[in-house]
Amino acid sequence: MTPSPDAARHRRGLAITGLGGLALSFDIPLIRSANGEVWSILAVRSVSTFLVALAAWFVLNRVLGRRVALIPGKAGLIAGLFYGINSFTFLLAVFNTSTANVVFVLAFTSMFAAILSWVFLKERPSNATLLTMAIMVFGVGVIVQDGLESGHLFGDAMAACSALLLASAITISRKSGRDMALVPLTTAIFPAIAAFALLPSSGISIAEPGYILFNGLIMIPLAFFCLATGPRYLSAPEVGMFYLLETILAPIWVWIVFSETPTTQTLVGGAILILALIGHSFWQMRHKTMKAQTPCPELG
Repeated sequence: MTPSPDAARHRRGLAITGLGGLALSFDIPLIRSANGEVWSILAVRSVSTFLVALAAWFVLNRVLGRRVALIPGKAGLIAGLFYGINSFTFLLAVFNTSTANVVFVLAFTSMFAAILSWVFLKERPSNATLLTMAIMVFGVGVIVQDGLESGHLFGDAMAACSALLLASAITISRKSGRDMALVPLTTAIFPAIAAFALLPSSGISIAEPGYILFNGLIMIPLAFFCLATGPRYLSAPEVGMFYLLETILAPIWVWIVFSETPTTQTLVGGAILILALIGHSFWQMRHKTMKAQTPCPELG
């Protein structure tokens, strides 16, 4: 039996978005493997990503004939600044707390986005979303308490800042309705410039630069491209679930490569976050399916 076109598109979307989530999960392990000074890592990673943005823009505009802006207007610039500042806070989090804490706290991005959309776009979250947010606040509290006890509070706070910055960029992008696909890659030039200014007097210090070049030139652009393409084939809740691949897999890669074992409190808090997000995503998909199956009333 030949699969329906919709089923084929859905499978294609699962493959593309799954690849994006998988690529994103290698970001922190590659940063750690490069074994470098924080500003050196940020400079090389950001410049590499910016060069990919220029190459992609050239191919899209000059070769394929598509009119795509690197930064679409004022909204694109503001969103890009949020993405750029996020590069700082993300790297500071990676260098000042455990990988598990970083990715579990970053999982709170979707809930921050829901709050900002409610306040600024007047899009009130559903009761299920509000309940999920309350559960996730508790989960983040468990992780942050662990950070207080282990001296990682600064790193956990930087991870929370990253989640808020990403949510702000998403909210601005949603409000503008513009194509922001190249914005996070293009505005990587901002943290790159700042990182070069903050380099130590000895210059760039990275023991294994190949890892960070591979990350900035291939893995990060691949992740953003695939995850941005996913909504063409899948519902938003389904795409959101693939962002959890980083939350689930990154601590495992670091655990395997660096033997960095997460604490019990971090694992408990992370499990609360993951279960809350997965439960919320399944609820959204089920709700949309039931709504689509509800017959429309006949017009008399």
